[in-house]
Amino acid sequence: YRLVPEVCFPEQFHDALRATKHFLQPDVLAEYSVDPSRIAISGDSAGGNLAAAVCQQLSKDEHLTIRPKLQALIYPVLQAFDFNTPSYQQNMNMPVLPRYVMINYWIDYFNGNYDLAHSLLINNHTALDVGQALSFRGRLNWTSLLPSSFKKNYKPVIQTTGKAEIIQEIPALLDVRAVPLLAENETLQLQPKTYILTCENDVLRDDGVMYAKRLENAGVEVTLDHFDDCFHGCMIFTIWPTDFSAGIQTRNSYIKWLDENL
Repeated sequence: YRLVPEVCFPEQFHDALRATKHFLQPDVLAEYSVDPSRIAISGDSAGGNLAAAVCQQLSKDEHLTIRPKLQALIYPVLQAFDFNTPSYQQNMNMPVLPRYVMINYWIDYFNGNYDLAHSLLINNHTALDVGQALSFRGRLNWTSLLPSSFKKNYKPVIQTTGKAEIIQEIPALLDVRAVPLLAENETLQLQPKTYILTCENDVLRDDGVMYAKRLENAGVEVTLDHFDDCFHGCMIFTIWPTDFSAGIQTRNSYIKWLDENL
């Protein structure tokens, strides 16, 4: 898919969706000797975001004759609603992906203004008086979606009054094509068997854990593969001289699940 800053949302989503739908055509699958009953959609980080969004979109396409058997999401980015989940609070200054960097990535993706970064950081865009956000709040209530081992002693950050103009300026903050965790239950029920890998030392940990729980609640078979001693992006570190145990164990676990399920 094309990258920021040349293009911004929703072009990346459209690129990924077009490529996937092209690949799913019977003649294309035949050209590459692909078994149409054994196709998975997968991605890591921002790619995990696109994989989840594309999977949701495909599930609603009544004209598709071939559908993915699985989706596998590696420490995916799934929401821009709450930048104060326990994992965002716990890992706000964690190397590789501190919270302020993740917020800036969202602003880049949406072609927004960096002046909004602080308001996003304190959840002004989803305050209780921001009407556009109210209907989504229940879909991302980490106090009910996360187990106590992840909630620890963190408290929700919910502003009473905020800035509705942020959503008016960047409506994509609530667009499920960009934030798949906010999808309605009817869409989640249509998702294929799912694998989600999360790392403890990652601001995005709770995005994946909450999505796993919402999918499970919707009746989807989900494997949540959590690593207590790993960090965001660790799966790329598998080749000398950066052949870290974090990379090797996450990669092996991911491939093992694909071997057993695909």
